[in-house]
Parts: sequence; structure tokens; C-alpha cells
Amino acid sequence: MPSTDPAPDVPRDRRPLRVVVAPDSFKGSLSAADVARAVADGVRSVVPDAHVVQRPMADGGEGTLDALLAVWGVPAREVSTVDAIGRPHTARYGVSGDGRVGVVELAEASGLPQVDDVALQPLHAHTLGTGAAASAALDAGVEEVLVCLGGSASTDGGAGLLTGLGARLLDDAGAPVPDGGEGLAQVVRLDLAGLHPRARSVRWRLAVDVTNPLHGERGAAHVFGPQKGARPADVDFLDGALRHWESVLAAETGVHVGDLPGAGAAGGVPAGLVAVVGAGLEPGAGLVADAIGLPDDIAAADLVVTGEGSFDSQSVNGKVADAIGALAAGVPGRPPVVVLAGRVLLPAEQARAAGIAAAFSIAPGPIALDDLLDRTASRLTDLAATVTSLVLASRR
Repeated sequence: MPSTDPAPDVPRDRRPLRVVVAPDSFKGSLSAADVARAVADGVRSVVPDAHVVQRPMADGGEGTLDALLAVWGVPAREVSTVDAIGRPHTARYGVSGDGRVGVVELAEASGLPQVDDVALQPLHAHTLGTGAAASAALDAGVEEVLVCLGGSASTDGGAGLLTGLGARLLDDAGAPVPDGGEGLAQVVRLDLAGLHPRARSVRWRLAVDVTNPLHGERGAAHVFGPQKGARPADVDFLDGALRHWESVLAAETGVHVGDLPGAGAAGGVPAGLVAVVGAGLEPGAGLVADAIGLPDDIAAADLVVTGEGSFDSQSVNGKVADAIGALAAGVPGRPPVVVLAGRVLLPAEQARAAGIAAAFSIAPGPIALDDLLDRTASRLTDLAATVTSLVLASRR
């Protein structure tokens, strides 16, 4: 969704200031869309005629659906499905305004927040509900499905998602295996006869922000299983089940996913989708940027403002600021990228190496967290005004 340039042929130093505002959310305080509005208000308070493009961002995990819906300007759609332990649940998904792209956020149906009212069930939790949401997107006629991974409650290798798309996982007696990681150890055959008729005719893009393999010491069970309630014995069982699942997928599809970087994301969800529907794995922030047309916006910008709650070493390791810095670095003239954050922990030298011109904290000094959270929007507006004034001074 590239922006409409109000003065494409006017020399840069005579046209209205063009600013792209593309922040992540400030978790616990403001959504990415709210952050973008607050920053845009600050820019316009200094330059009323500035051409400000608001592009709420996300890194491919929780919050990505809302960011895309905000940019596309469309409402969420809903589907009746189940949560990660099989209870009735209503999940949201999205379809772009042109009907071409569907977006499914795993946390909507199969995430930890939906099951935090009961004891975690690491062996039984599954992704069946996310499969139902993906099936609804296919029914809507999309040509491409973005699956946003993050916040998963399960370690099922994507088996539940495939089941939600119509696949059947069968044991040695030809009966369906139980849902969740426990059932993976019993699978001997994958029946794809009932797979959604469009599942293999669309493009699947998986937003990931980790490079962990499916199994092993750095795999899904060992690294992420404990977060989902897995005890040491559960971790060993799940790791063995994922190894077995890999062998079944290879025998049925000819695709080997065991060592694929990122296959261990979200409890191994990419494994099933890569093997069965040919899904591709992409860094989440870059995928979102592409989906909302951010590269074209940045190419026309005089200033790019991004932000997040904490600007630290993780920020320049595949997160939103990292993706935006890389995009700006490829633009002739290189518009400066400025980060506004709740706190800034990354040394300036490392920030510059990632394409970030400067980073500023909205905290004026020592301040109670509650006070900062209550005034995040107004502080962002004030700080954006200050940054805009500095940029104007440099242009003069």
C-alpha cells in the first residue's frame, strides 16, 4: 500500500516534509496504531502541512493482525473454532481490502492467553483452532495466507493446524491420533485426501523471529516447551515425538524439515506447513513491511520514525527497528530513521550499525512505571515534535 505522493516532482528541499511513522506496539501501554497516531500528532504540531504516512508495524507475532488491519483499513473477521485445549472459541482473522491476502494469527486461537485460566497442558495443547481460521481465510478466496507465529500454547509440530485444514493423522490401526504433542508419537500415516481444496494452490508465508530447528537441544521442545508447562520428562517426550513427526512428514511428502532454521518456532508449526503445503519462512517484521507497502513509503520519505517499548539488542536482531533500518539503508539519500522508545538500552554505535540515526526515550528521567504508562501517548507526541524540529533545523 504505497502512499500517494502529494508533490512527486517538487525538489526535496521545497516540498512538504514527508514522514513515515512505522512503530511497533508499546506492550502494556499502546497498540502500534495508537503509537503511530501519537507520533503523527507530534509531527503535525510542528509542521501542519507535513505528509505523514502512518504504518503500524509488528514483528510477526502477537499484534500483527491488528497492525495489518489498521493499515488495510478493514475490520477483523471471525470464525467459530476451539482454543488450544479444545474448548469453543471465537478467533479473529483478516483479509486485505483487495481480497488477495489473508492473515491468521496463531495466538488468536491457539495462544497461551486463551488457556491461562487452567493448568497448562503441554502434551495435549494443539493448533487445531488456527487451522480452522486458516481454512476460513481460504474459503474467502485469498491467494496468499500469512501465518503469524508467536504466543503458542502447544508443541504439536503444526499437526493440529493441518487437521484444521482437513488432513487426518492416523495410527497403526488407521484411527485418528489424539490432538497435541502426545499424538505425534503415534502417527504412522498422513491422510491428505480431505485437505482443503485450495490449501496447496495458494502461497503460504510464515512469520518467524527465531531460527531454532524442529528438535534437539535448540529445538521447539527443549527451548520453548518449559514456557508452556513442560516438565523435563515432558520435554524429552515431546522432542522424541517431533523427531518421529519429522520422519512421518518426510516419508509422506519427501520434504525433510528437521534441520530447517525456524522450524521450531511456535512449537514446530512451520514443520507441518512447510512439508505439506510448501510454506515459506520469513523474518516477521520484513514480511509485515512488505505486506503493507512499507518499502515504497520509506523510499519517498524525508524522515522515518519507529518505536517500541524497549530498544535493546533484540531490537536489531530481526525486529521492527532492524527491518526498517535495513529498508532505509537501501534508499538513495537514506532518510534518517529515529527510534522513540520507553527505554533505550542499545549503545548508539550498535544502533547506527543497524541503520538507526538516533534513539530517544520518552522517560524524562527517573519516573515510576505507572506514571510513564499513563502518559505514554502524550510523551510520544512531545518527543516526536522535538525530533521533527531537529530534522527541520538540519534541512535548513
